[in-house]
Amino acid sequence: MTAARLCIVSPNRDAWSETFIAAHLRHLPGAALVLTDGHLPRRDAGGALLLPPTLARRVASRLLGASPVALLERRIARQLQRHRIQVLLAEYGPTGEAMLEPCRRAGVPLVVHFHGVDAFHVKLLEDHARYRRILEHAAAVVVVSREMERQLLDLGADRARLHYNCYGIDVERFRAGRPDEAPPHFLAVGRFVDKKAPHLTLLAFHQAWRRDPRMRLTMAGNGPLWDSTRQLVAALGLEGVVDLPGVLTPEQVAGRMATARAFVQHSVITADNDHEGTPLSVLEAMASGLPVLSTRHAGIPDVVEHEVSGLLCAERDLEAMAGHLLRIAADPALALRMGQAGRTHAEQRHRVEDSLARLAAILAGAARR
Repeated sequence: MTAARLCIVSPNRDAWSETFIAAHLRHLPGAALVLTDGHLPRRDAGGALLLPPTLARRVASRLLGASPVALLERRIARQLQRHRIQVLLAEYGPTGEAMLEPCRRAGVPLVVHFHGVDAFHVKLLEDHARYRRILEHAAAVVVVSREMERQLLDLGADRARLHYNCYGIDVERFRAGRPDEAPPHFLAVGRFVDKKAPHLTLLAFHQAWRRDPRMRLTMAGNGPLWDSTRQLVAALGLEGVVDLPGVLTPEQVAGRMATARAFVQHSVITADNDHEGTPLSVLEAMASGLPVLSTRHAGIPDVVEHEVSGLLCAERDLEAMAGHLLRIAADPALALRMGQAGRTHAEQRHRVEDSLARLAAILAGAARR
């Protein structure tokens, strides 16, 4: 069957750094048009402006009696028609909101893919009227965690048009390691931002390390909390114990995972109600055969089964997380058993090709309707 002609709209021009969106751009069948640079996109995939530069745009706006936003909406609708687009995938809720009018003008069904913060953040919900228009008019809405599914249902989503489709990863890029043969070295990978709470991961580790000084921690990544985390490492006397290598390449991450005892991440809901979706680093750790030590947050308990493929605690329960770190440090056989269960789960449930196939089927269904 020939795939429907697809337009993907991603607000970030460097969307290739967003692994899940990069997979959509590379591998979704039928992609005939990519638009980017803003929720109401201003450029095509090659970087060309959809509207002329500022002065010419102002002249056109005056001549046609339309605002610059309305001109851009019309231009996008014409692009959709010219490329004979049959379905449009909007990455993030605000992008879906912005694309409602161009899709209406072009007669193209809209599929909105939520990823995390866009479904929960207080200000985003206020700014976009709790997505009432999307939930009424979109042909389909896609979420990546069961918590996000419940949130969209609470906001008024139609159950029949709401689809849970967790992310997938390239499982074969990660080899299942032997955490039982690794020293008690723990690995965290992710952005240094409030919802990933690197300071709480560090404080829980510090509690455990005081009881077992053999333990080591690597926290890979960067972000606004990196320097404060570095300062906390020094204040706790953990220099030489905790490594902050910055951003690692995917190959380097896979290498670190292959030699670690377990993966650790203390995700939390922030003051402005920001949530994770389903962290890709958790899935990658599972594919690497690592037990996952984390919190019961967002999509994490959807993929990590407590006492089977990892150990989960309540958000901000540092004592419980410290206990989990100590337990895995003291029991290599448990680490191996949980890591093997995680690898099996990743192989069976979280292959990127399967996730993409499910999303392609959702898009095809929306195009048919």
